[in-house]
Amino acid sequence: MAEPLRIALAGLGTVGAGLVRLIEANGELIERRAGRPVRIVAVSARDRLKDRGVDLSTYDWEDDMTALAARADVDVVVELVGGADGPALTTARGALKAGKALVTANKAMIAHHGLELAELAEKQSVALKFEAAVAGGIPVIKGLREGAAANRIERIYGILNGTCNYILSTMEASGRDFGEVLGEAQALGYAEADPTFDVEGVDAAHKLAILAAIAFGARIDFGAVDVSGIARVRAADIAQADALGYRIRLLGIADCADGEGLFQRVQPCLVPRHHPLAAVEGPTNAVVAEGNFSGRLLFQGAGAGDGPTASAVAADLIDIARGDVGAPFSVPVAALEVRPAADAGHRTNRTYLRFTVADRPGVLAEIATAMRDAGVSIESLIQQGRPEEGGEVLVAMVTHEGPEANVAEALRLLEGSDSLTEPPLVMHLLG
Repeated sequence: MAEPLRIALAGLGTVGAGLVRLIEANGELIERRAGRPVRIVAVSARDRLKDRGVDLSTYDWEDDMTALAARADVDVVVELVGGADGPALTTARGALKAGKALVTANKAMIAHHGLELAELAEKQSVALKFEAAVAGGIPVIKGLREGAAANRIERIYGILNGTCNYILSTMEASGRDFGEVLGEAQALGYAEADPTFDVEGVDAAHKLAILAAIAFGARIDFGAVDVSGIARVRAADIAQADALGYRIRLLGIADCADGEGLFQRVQPCLVPRHHPLAAVEGPTNAVVAEGNFSGRLLFQGAGAGDGPTASAVAADLIDIARGDVGAPFSVPVAALEVRPAADAGHRTNRTYLRFTVADRPGVLAEIATAMRDAGVSIESLIQQGRPEEGGEVLVAMVTHEGPEANVAEALRLLEGSDSLTEPPLVMHLLG
């Protein structure tokens, strides 16, 4: 019988415990498909006494997770601690420097330090795999690196955060506002106690930066991702989008449309009702990749949770057991291109703009003048008064297709206006 692949597991939270359960439940199946047994030999976490619902008595325990990489009986270190830096990064570096393969679900660490870790893996000729870092159990990274490997990817976009998708689709179904639905999502466990990374779009931006690097053969540039979250989306915006035939979804979008610059943006967008992403509801992820020969590819499924994420981790382990090393970002790090951030001002879009203004004469004329002077053509305009809130009025409009720079100029002209009671909300229509 082939020698087992020996695993050291750092982190025994939801996903770590899920991985233990998965390997115990499907061990024989994994062995048949991997060609050798996959066994956990050592584990590490903060609290040794915590009840995690799994039996850890057969595994060695390391109080210091960084010691896992030094063990002679370990082939692969699985990092499920989280965080861009700290113990997770120290453990990852230590594992690769010691010649151990590394599997991680840590999107923040890969988005910030992925190139450094990939260079270490290449130097040691070991695997670095992170399927579970993007979209949970959906094999989108494998799909890009393997299934679509012969294609030039022209655009990649999708719903990359289940918390935000749950909130937006629940607001859509119930007519309730953001704050109330966020509280419900926290109570159900779909949102963290501190939901900032989710609702402000940072989590989705980490994932988008990873996907863009793989799809376009570019060096990861998380700092170049333009990020907007969903906290300012109101029930009125969702109702207006519905009336226009759209659903609001937080999307990550990346492309190289100008041939040189890499465009990366996370933003709530209006998605046509007939588009596959408009039908994605609840804490679900979905990614669309458009290949020049494959056409549109849709990857959809559970974007988080112990089972789906552990399944993605186990898939990486099976690949390693089969001897698959490969370049973490599809091509060697030295071959990844340095792509400057694309100038979004040259992009043409239809745009949804929502202004919150004082209810007094002349306000609409002021907004219309700014649009005219910036060369923005208005397709439709809706004014909705809300006297119960002191006469505050929502003014929503959709522009004709035009350069984003023109919309930005119109908003610049309106900066400082005492007619606006809060900054405008800008959402583009998915073309």
